Amino acid sequence: MARKPELDDFRVPYFDTKKIEKFALADFDPSAKPFSTGSKEGDRDRLSQIGAKLDALQECLHAQQLQRVLLVLQGMDTSGKDGTVRAVFHEVDPLGLRIVPFKAPTANELAHDFLWRVHAQAPSAGELTIFNRSHYEDVLVPVVLGQLDNDAREQRYRQIRGFEALLAETGTTIIKCMLHISKDEQRGRLQARIDDPTRHWKFDVSDLEARKQWDQYQAAYHDALMATSTPYAPWYVIPANSKTHRNVMVAELLLRTFEGLKLEYPPAKESLKGVKVE
Repeated sequence: MARKPELDDFRVPYFDTKKIEKFALADFDPSAKPFSTGSKEGDRDRLSQIGAKLDALQECLHAQQLQRVLLVLQGMDTSGKDGTVRAVFHEVDPLGLRIVPFKAPTANELAHDFLWRVHAQAPSAGELTIFNRSHYEDVLVPVVLGQLDNDAREQRYRQIRGFEALLAETGTTIIKCMLHISKDEQRGRLQARIDDPTRHWKFDVSDLEARKQWDQYQAAYHDALMATSTPYAPWYVIPANSKTHRNVMVAELLLRTFEGLKLEYPPAKESLKGVKVE
């Protein structure tokens, strides 16, 4: 009998052990559904069950005001970053939940180091923060466009590892998900946006230019994942051709992470014992 897949089967080898563990992004099938229940309805039911658990755990995180959680979502255009946020967190209380979408840096942001704008958005105590795109755009896009040479790229990898180590050492648990779709799946999703006038706002002509550089982006992702997956900030490759499977897998990963934090509500206040509200 085949072994049941585990979440760590999709974890990118840690940076300091990459010489021992082999990794190739192309080895991961974007159409795989290792954590599916077998049907879309079943996946949605499972997602709802996880959502209820995450809601309770996230409330405890917020009440405790000690730990922080950062979820990073990266992926090619149309990989489903927005959809993942909507599906996974629709049952989670927005109190203590913050979503940060990163776009092209402004002139003011470009006048600082590339991590300046990112550090300002890091989660505060008791907060779950979701980065929809992230600082990884700054080692993907410029690499593909030829704006960073090898030395500058390696320098940014090193700075990212240091930045994430700082967050981890000061109480932030980091989970990073690369939403992995196929080129054919992206073609269908882009065409659907073009064919539906109500979705034109989600389409940008630059998406077509980026698509022409598909292989370069895949190589850039491979290198970035390999260089920045660490014990304190691991990367996971999420097969994302199936939207419902993608959502379930991210939710399962987040649930495991929250349960591992051993969260507890703050101690009861003795000063409230016996208090009656008139």
